[in-house]
Amino acid sequence: MRLIVEILLMGLAVLIGAYIVPGVQVDGYGTAIIAAVLIALANATIGFILRVMTFPVNFLTLGLVSFIITVLMILLVDNLMSGFNTTGFWAAAFLAIVVALIKAVFNAVAGTDKD
Repeated sequence: MRLIVEILLMGLAVLIGAYIVPGVQVDGYGTAIIAAVLIALANATIGFILRVMTFPVNFLTLGLVSFIITVLMILLVDNLMSGFNTTGFWAAAFLAIVVALIKAVFNAVAGTDKD
């Protein structure tokens, strides 16, 4: 049940981020959910491999490379989907920041459940 709620909240965060960030367009809430799931899958697979390969540089830059990898995963999902569009790197970077902030607010409001 928690996974479903997390997916729905991530879709809502992507949809809100698309309204806030100029240069990001999402066709609807269903498309935002699919984009959120694809971004999460890309981060969990390709992003993980890239983070492992770039660990020394990521360590030296205090996590900046990890953020850039997340932005690249958003751009990858942009290329895979037709209903989710970004105008470039900076729009995807601002979307990543806004979505992270929105997710932090959601997590602060929801609190931590210890089931």
